[in-house]
Amino acid sequence: MLRPAPPDQEIDPDDGDDARHPAVDAALRALANAVALAPADQIAHYEAAYQTLRETLATIDQT
Repeated sequence: MLRPAPPDQEIDPDDGDDARHPAVDAALRALANAVALAPADQIAHYEAAYQTLRETLATIDQT
């Protein structure tokens, strides 16, 4: 099972990875920030990240 990164772990867009996608990076940051919330408050963040990832993958599949 994948778990979000701790909130103090930053995602560095300049780390040399050319396969980055801005929407995916934003979703990952949102998940990392959601860790600090109460479990009931995390649900909306996980659902939004899931939707973003689905839309991003659908866009990639169409190309």
